[in-house]
Amino acid sequence: MVELVFQKENIGLGKRKQAVARVFLIPGEGNLIINKVSGDKYLQYNDSYLNLVWSPLEKLSLEKNFDIIAIVKGGGLTGQAEAIQLGLARLLCKMDKENRPVLKPFGFLTRDSRIKERKKYGLRKARKAPQYSKR
Repeated sequence: MVELVFQKENIGLGKRKQAVARVFLIPGEGNLIINKVSGDKYLQYNDSYLNLVWSPLEKLSLEKNFDIIAIVKGGGLTGQAEAIQLGLARLLCKMDKENRPVLKPFGFLTRDSRIKERKKYGLRKARKAPQYSKR
């Protein structure tokens, strides 16, 4: 595979749970590459994940104009797919300011800040307590 050199201005950064995605857009015919693997294969041919990733480009009718290259670390597939979506939407806004009013109402530019709650002492998990015994 051809190694591409990207400038810092052309990176969209997206985060979700423990997943961090760096997203790059290059002119192409609508391919998705995640961690040097085909996007379909990486996301296990799951249509909901693929639709999630492509949705910002579909709203702008640009899905056949660009190839998406993403480098993802951490988390599971759901968090990674949502991180790619956020990074892509941010990058599209960075490329053209006119895209922001289109993407904003769909919630593509809002980071989902929910993360796993920490475990507390005396409890089995974050909130699960041992069974109460009266006697």
